[in-house]
Amino acid sequence: MSETVFSRTDERLGEFTVRPLDPDADATMLHRWITHPKAAFWMMQDADVAEVARVYREIAEHPHHDAFIGLLDGRPVFLAERYDPAHVELVGLYEPEEGDVGMHFLCAPSDTPLHGFTRGVITTVMAWLFADPATRRVVVEPDVNNTAVHALNAAVGFVTVRTIEKPEKDALLSVCTRDRFHSSPAATRGVTA
Repeated sequence: MSETVFSRTDERLGEFTVRPLDPDADATMLHRWITHPKAAFWMMQDADVAEVARVYREIAEHPHHDAFIGLLDGRPVFLAERYDPAHVELVGLYEPEEGDVGMHFLCAPSDTPLHGFTRGVITTVMAWLFADPATRRVVVEPDVNNTAVHALNAAVGFVTVRTIEKPEKDALLSVCTRDRFHSSPAATRGVTA
């Protein structure tokens, strides 16, 4: 399996690790996650396994976009994408700044919800992105109707910039600086890096 690129221990949940996504080996697992009803905002509900593999091969080959699998105590539990918003997703929709990094994340569906899990995931993703000293801000563009993600984003320090119109959705452009993340309640609650 691929090499771990980041790890973070959450005192309540366990050890989160992040590894590069393998478009072919991970396609069946990703298909289950992406087509689950709770993943409606991912907008791939009708994709088949081959389409999922194709999309993530394209991401893997893109010079400004990549994808990763997150694990909790060795078990795959989330998908994270990192992109350069000056070249992907937000081109022409905002003024990028040096050190901006775009992010998407998706938690795997579960029949046994774990209290605090989703917050643990987004905190891990943010800590991973800010572990790179070149990252100055994380930029996101969730659907305006995805209120659950808006609350999570606020918990890790995001502030809303404005609503933007993308071809596939109206999105809530939001940014989080390194300082805002590190002083957020999610980042300061019982964790070690």
